[in-house]
Amino acid sequence: MRKGVTASAACLSALALTVAAAPSASASDDPPPPGKITMEVLTVNGSGCPAGTAAVAPSSDNTAFTVTYSDYMAQAGGDSKPTDFRKNCQLALSVHIPQGFTYAIASADYRGFAHLAAGATGTERANYYHQGMSQTTPVSHTIKGKYSSNWQFTDRTPVAELVFKPCGETRNFNINTELRVENASGDETSFMSFDSADGSVRTVYQFAWKKCPAS
Repeated sequence: MRKGVTASAACLSALALTVAAAPSASASDDPPPPGKITMEVLTVNGSGCPAGTAAVAPSSDNTAFTVTYSDYMAQAGGDSKPTDFRKNCQLALSVHIPQGFTYAIASADYRGFAHLAAGATGTERANYYHQGMSQTTPVSHTIKGKYSSNWQFTDRTPVAELVFKPCGETRNFNINTELRVENASGDETSFMSFDSADGSVRTVYQFAWKKCPAS
């Protein structure tokens, strides 16, 4: 049990986790490539993801990949520290895909749990980009208390705005996320997290695939 979290472990465990299954295909003109995709976390920076608490894995059908956080929570009120109200994480991912293809991110599903007292607010903010290229515009979502349940937000990229990695180049994929809890006061602790009571909640990024021109 984390310090400052007033909801009991038994109460958290009793709440059902509604994690939607990933779609069977990405929003792209081309189907996912055959072959194996490998991914790994190269660097982590930020108060929301201490070393060893973030993991990444591609789906078996090459349509998506997941990021799992195990210690990512912002909180305020109660006996929270003044710096606890905001947590952030910057991930640099190494992504190796089959030759002859490139990818963009068609959508991102962010999930977690929040316990917010009346008057408190919790905000999730995220963006991502290929190394050396323009960042996507950060998108924010806010929950208002009183609230105590799982949360899920989906950010979708219009087809015309998909940013594909340049063909034939090796570039890391970078993800920036932030959680913020504000307007919490009194003895009750309000918090918002990217992880759940049993660690089963993951952020899901859907690939859009495109064949590269023949060289």
